[in-house]
Amino acid sequence: MKTCAISGKTLTDSEAVSCASLRPSLLKHIQSLHPEVTEANSIARDALPDLKAGYVECALAEEMGEITELEREVIESIREHEILASKPDDEEFLAKRSFGERLSDRIASFGGSWRFIISFGVFILLWIVGNILIWRSQDAPDPYPFILLNLMLSCLAALQAPIIMMSQNRQELRDRDRAEKDYQVNLKAELEIRHLHEKLDHLLRQHSERLLEIQQIQVDLLRQLVDRGK
Repeated sequence: MKTCAISGKTLTDSEAVSCASLRPSLLKHIQSLHPEVTEANSIARDALPDLKAGYVECALAEEMGEITELEREVIESIREHEILASKPDDEEFLAKRSFGERLSDRIASFGGSWRFIISFGVFILLWIVGNILIWRSQDAPDPYPFILLNLMLSCLAALQAPIIMMSQNRQELRDRDRAEKDYQVNLKAELEIRHLHEKLDHLLRQHSERLLEIQQIQVDLLRQLVDRGK
């Protein structure tokens, strides 16, 4: 049975974690909060997530300054051992659109396609040919320089531009949401990899110290055997 150095609760071996096995940076953070904790003590395993989250928050505050809501969500996911990565739900995004948004998306999709370019090019060609050839014998509704056609083109451009911008603004919001999720996933992965490197370095250091101790014991035993042989 062991005792938690922070709460003072009695712990079993499976519930306790030795402070000596913790990463040096994490142990230093715990000691800054609880100066009475040493490497010889143990702490409760269920208290580690909150301590790790607090350590990550302090580390981010030192490196990045003010912590935003995105970073806090990453810290909370570390505390709760949650997965941040999620599959983009395009169907839900499309289902939430209003009638005007759906209409603007369709117009923007059609206006940016070869079908629109070809069909509108054919319309302009027929308009010009019709006014030049078919109505040559009488007053043409839109004779050269085709003022009515220019007016229609100007009105079309004036209406098409804001519709396309509405669709692009909504796509920009969608891309920004994806970028924020990617940033959270990358930040959490970077923190976990950094902690893993610290843990491996700490384990290698402990392993090297144990090997040195074993070698020293072996050297002492060899010396005792040599002395007895003399």
